[in-house]
Parts: sequence; C-alpha cells; structure tokens
Amino acid sequence: MTVSFIGKKSSAAGGWGALKSCGKRLLESGSPLTGARTMLKANQSDGFDCPGCAWGDPEHGSSFEFCENGVKAVSWEATEKRATPAFFAGNTVSELRKLSDYKLELNGRLTHPMRYDRASDRYLPVAWEDAFAEIGSMLKNLDSPDRAEFYTSGRASNEAAYLYQLFVRVYGTNNFPDCSNMCHEASGVALKQAIGVGKGTVLLEDFEKADAIFVIGQNPGTNHPRMLGDLRRAAIRGADVVVFNPVREKGLERFSDPQDKIEMLRGSSTEIASQYYQPRLGGDMAAVRGMAKAVFAAEDAAVAAGKAAVLDHDFLKEHCAGLADYRAAVDRTGWAEIEDQSGLSREEIERAADVYMRADRAICTWAMGVTQHLHSVATIREITNFMLLRGNIGRPGAGLCPVRGHSNVQGDRTVGINERPPAAFLDALEKHFGFSAPRTDGHNVIAAIGAMLDGSAQAFIGLGGNFARATPDSALVEKALGRMKLTVNIATKPNHSHLMPGEVSYILPCLGRTEMDLNSAGNSQLVSVEDSMSMVHGSAGINRPASPHLFSEVAILAGIAEATVGSGIVDWAALADDYDRIRDHIEATIPGFEDYNTRLRKPRGFLLRNTAAHREWNTPAGKASFSATPLPEETVHQRARKGGGRFALQTFRSHDQYNTTVYGLDDRYRGVYGERQVIFIHPEDLQAIGAAAGDRTDVVGDYDDGISRVAPDFRFVPYDIPRGSIAGYYPELNVLVPLSSAGDESDTPTSKSIMVSFRKSEAA
Repeated sequence: MTVSFIGKKSSAAGGWGALKSCGKRLLESGSPLTGARTMLKANQSDGFDCPGCAWGDPEHGSSFEFCENGVKAVSWEATEKRATPAFFAGNTVSELRKLSDYKLELNGRLTHPMRYDRASDRYLPVAWEDAFAEIGSMLKNLDSPDRAEFYTSGRASNEAAYLYQLFVRVYGTNNFPDCSNMCHEASGVALKQAIGVGKGTVLLEDFEKADAIFVIGQNPGTNHPRMLGDLRRAAIRGADVVVFNPVREKGLERFSDPQDKIEMLRGSSTEIASQYYQPRLGGDMAAVRGMAKAVFAAEDAAVAAGKAAVLDHDFLKEHCAGLADYRAAVDRTGWAEIEDQSGLSREEIERAADVYMRADRAICTWAMGVTQHLHSVATIREITNFMLLRGNIGRPGAGLCPVRGHSNVQGDRTVGINERPPAAFLDALEKHFGFSAPRTDGHNVIAAIGAMLDGSAQAFIGLGGNFARATPDSALVEKALGRMKLTVNIATKPNHSHLMPGEVSYILPCLGRTEMDLNSAGNSQLVSVEDSMSMVHGSAGINRPASPHLFSEVAILAGIAEATVGSGIVDWAALADDYDRIRDHIEATIPGFEDYNTRLRKPRGFLLRNTAAHREWNTPAGKASFSATPLPEETVHQRARKGGGRFALQTFRSHDQYNTTVYGLDDRYRGVYGERQVIFIHPEDLQAIGAAAGDRTDVVGDYDDGISRVAPDFRFVPYDIPRGSIAGYYPELNVLVPLSSAGDESDTPTSKSIMVSFRKSEAA
C-alpha cells in the first residue's frame, strides 16, 4: 500500500490543529475523561509537573498550563494499554526488535519486573526482591566499580537523581553518562567558562520586558510549545523576535493561541518572527560574529560623530575581561568569510544587528541547533560575547536562555548527576555521610559507549530513557549493550533498549509522573524538578498506578542500593519511605536548597540563586570573560559543497514525537503524514541530483573511519532549507552519526553536522 506522506501544512502553529490533536491523543489513551481531568492538574501547584519539556511556569498561571505536546506526553503515559507478562510470553525479543519505536511503545505500560531468559528469548516475570538481590550481587562481584555505567534520563526527579548519585558514589564510581551529554552539555561548558555558571540567566518574567528576543537553532512549536505563548505576547506588545534557523519552522512564523478565544473564533494567528534568517548548517557562529562586527562598526561611527556610545562601557569596564582580544578577533574576521560560512548576506546580518542595537533589553535563546556541532562551545561563547557588548546579562528583560529539553535534565545535574563532579560537592558528601567519595572523573555517554565496546565496562543501569535509540552510531551501541554482563532498564514502557539484553537483563517498571506515589503510611509523596529558569517546584501524581506491582524510581534505586552496598552508611529504605529526608540531605550538601521542604510546598516553588544573574562572576578572572576564538576553519556545509554529491544533514524531531518517544506518524507543521523515513531537501538540490519528490533513497554516511553507515529507504520531501543542507528525523537517522564525531570540549554527538550522500534505494 502506498503511504500518502505529503499533504497540507498548517497555516500556523497551535490553533484548531492543536486542539484536534489533543482530542485525538486523549481518545487514544482509552480514557479521555480521565485524561482531561489529569491535564487540569498539569503544571499546577497542587498537581504534577508535565513530563514533557522544561519550559518555566508563569507566576500567575491559568487553569490550562499545558500544551499539545504536554497532552501527548500525559496521554502516552496514562494509556490504559498494558505490556503484561502475557505480552512478553507471546513475543520473543527477536520478534519485538522488528517493531518500530512507535509500534513497540504502543503496547502500553509495563506492569511487572521482568528478567530476560536467553533460552526462550523472552522476558519472564520476576519478584522484586529476587531482582534486587541478583543485580546487587553482580555489581558487588565486578572487579572494580568503574566497570559499571549508570545512565540518567532527564525525566528523573531531583530526589531520584540525588539518591542515584549517592548510591553510585558510595559504590565507588563517577560513571554518570546522562542525557545532558547529548543535548546541552556545550551550553554548560561554555557558560561556565564565560559567566561562571552553566545555566541560563533569565526568568520567565524577563520575556515580558525584553525589547528583542533572538531565537537561534531551536523550534519551540514542536519541542517546547508553551514558549510560543511567551513569544506571541512579546510580539504583540512590539518586541522584535529575530530567528536564526536553517529550516522554516511554522511555530516561529505564526502562532494561533488555543487559549485566545477571539483568535480561535476568527481563525487568525499572530506573526512571531519579525525577522527570519536561514543560515547554513554550522553557520550560527559566523552569523553572530557578523552581528558583533556590525555593533563594533556602529560604535566606531558613533564615537567619530560624537554621538552616544553603542557599547555599554560602564558594564564592560566593571564586569568584563578580554574585550580587547575579542575586538581584535572580530576585526580579523572578514565579511567574505562571515558570509560564506553563515550563508547570509552582510545586509541581512547588519539588519539583525540593528535590532540588537535598538533594544534596551535583549534575550538570546538557543537549543540543539546550536549545541550539536563540533564548534558548539565556541558558538555559545560567541553568543555570550555578543550579549555582553551592551550589558545584556544580569538585568531585567535581558540575558541568556538555553532552552532545555526534558523536564528535569537541569535539575539532575544540579543534584549531582555529573561524571566530573566539583570537589566541593564531593567534600560535602563525605562530610555529611561519612564515606570516601571517588575522585577520578567518570564516563560521559561517548566514553561509556567506548568502554562498553572495548570490554572495560561490564554493567549498564539506565534510569529512564531509551539509551540505545538516543545515542549516536546505533549499530555500535546495540553491539555495546549486547556485550554487557548485566543490563538494567528502569522504565514505564517497553523500548528498544530493552531488546538488546546482556548476559543478565532486567526491565524494572516504575511509576509515571502523573501517578500517585504512596509511602508505607499511605501518604502521597512529593518530588521536585528544576526548569530552564532555575525554578524548583513540586510535583505530585494524581492517578492510580498502572499496576499494583509498580515501584517508584526512588524505591527501585533504594532496593538496588541496599542489595549492593548495604545500609551501613545510608538507610536507603528510610529515604524511600519519606522523600522529605532525601531533601534534607540535599539541603545539607548542595548550596541554594536552604529550607527545601518548606519552600518547595509554596506555589511555584522557589528560585535557585544564579550568581551571573546578579553580576557575580565565578570565573578565574572574577569577571565575565570574552572569548577570542576564531571561526571554524571549515563547517560541515563548506566541506559538503566541495563536490561528490555530498550534503550536510541535521536530525530533529517530528511534531508527533518527544525525544525518542514517537506518539504518531504525522508532522503537520511540515506537511508530512503517515511517514517518518523522509529527507527534507531544497527543491533545486533535488533537481540537481536527478530526483523528484517522493523518490526513495538510501542515505549513506560519509565519515573516514572505515565503518559503513547506511539509513535505507527514505523518501525525498522538497522543503525550504538552504541548498546543501538536508534534514530528517531521529532516532531513525542516528545510525549515521559517528560515535567518534563529538563536539570540542563538550563531547556532544554532532547530530546537526553529519556528512552524507545518496544512493538509489534497493527497495525502490
């Protein structure tokens, strides 16, 4: 049967299309009324934190603080479908591997702990106590704690993440590969260098005060739709929204707010971007360098004419170091180099710079379109340089805003999920708990996969997520997991990571964010998360658990910890029975969490103090530091155009997915329906290679390491994207991302800088 994969695009993000999608997802959950009631508690002070994105909550929120993607995430979790022991009895692991990510997770919520039986190639039910005992025994019998890898997904709560890192450090290793290694690691590294803290500096309220908002390398309409409401309100009050994105994204062009009755009745929408620029892949640093060059030129002209300065000289003198070296680096960078690398004209870049210079207060936001390149750290340093020029850090309506993905990826890092922990944190743990913490740096994701491949790692435990599908070089990761003596996955639904078992393999089912977590006294437990604006707030589920056999993440980790290291140092069971005790330990060991349990129970929670937001710079220079790094010698786009039919590929999400979770097969904002294996390409590029819309192709990785990488049978979709650049969905295209290609200083996979070519599909 032929799939109809190209259709009508939405005229605007949101609107009736979003409402229809919400209704469809609630119906598919099997209990639409329960789902609707559940959504009314999403992001409310007496409800649960949405398990989707990490966008902040307003101080005075409405009764509908959720978006289309939030409905998808909640209905996906709250489905009435169940993956019971009978499901696993009826399907071998080999058979389940043939299912797509979408079809596999459609089987519903896990209900029982399961252990892999190699003889039958099936997962069989197992008692919790037996699972804990064997996992603990195997971990204890490794010849070194460094033989084990402990992965963390950003869906874990602060309490689960803190307990996890405490257990693993008592066990004796800092091997903490986590999802941040694959997304915003470059942001943390760059911001720590530049301003002394690896987080953004803005609050949600700053978007109400900004005169200009620069949105670089992100797609809020699909990845964090609630942000569109804040951009829409900014646009309505007259703020400029300047977008840099290689792909024309509907949510950044127009947005129809489903909560605006007049807009919905009229079928109208609001223009978001006042200026929209499409740089080539990898060209963002050059574009920002060009804007800085325009600012310096305007400053020189103002001084010569005796007019008011363009730069904020008082701020630069008091708070910044390295300006002269940066100015020299900008002067050395010619416009021809900037235009060639960015793919934008000098006129376009100067027009964007004019917006910045007119604005008294400016915010710059970015996401994975910036962080997943070889030179991502340098690019974020360049963004920071640009914002420092006019003092746009540390005052209302201005600042830096890396927009995180998963709901608590930032919080997990705050409470200790870090393969390179600060010495002060380890000192605090040792003093408080009375044990010797490991001091050797551990493994991030790339290093962990390497250790699994070379045999130095023998055990893998995954706290949430879908490690096998989130990571690069899919074939190598499958091989790596299969070499483990022990694999353990803590999850809510079956996914492909579970189908790559080691010698001994467990699936341990946990409660979801929307479900009640009751302690031994029958009292509801409260967990906490940190959003992209450093706000920490509580979350308490309201639904009955999908199965009476589910444990919370905290309870599962406590069970493994007790079986592995015993309870001599930490009473794990007591912590699992009262999360307030975990928060007491966090308060005692991590600055900023004073009076944690009291402040958490206030509406909206509390703000973790950000030193850079107060113009306190924890850098070696004691000031915000400019970077004088030159532009890359060559971007992936520049290499690709040298010939040989090569293209620069970026991977991204469809509108019907969140990270590796695929909710459906439509991407209505891009006009794709019932299909995921597509390649978005400029129409002239399609014509140049002698192909037409709908033709099928194999996508071949072009990386000189002797490894063949092929993503077979993809369809061409003409799209508004720079010539030489192409795009498609992950995880299907992760097979093309080389494990050995990672960002300088960040080790983040270069999923936005993949060199590929095409060959005729064997399925054609």
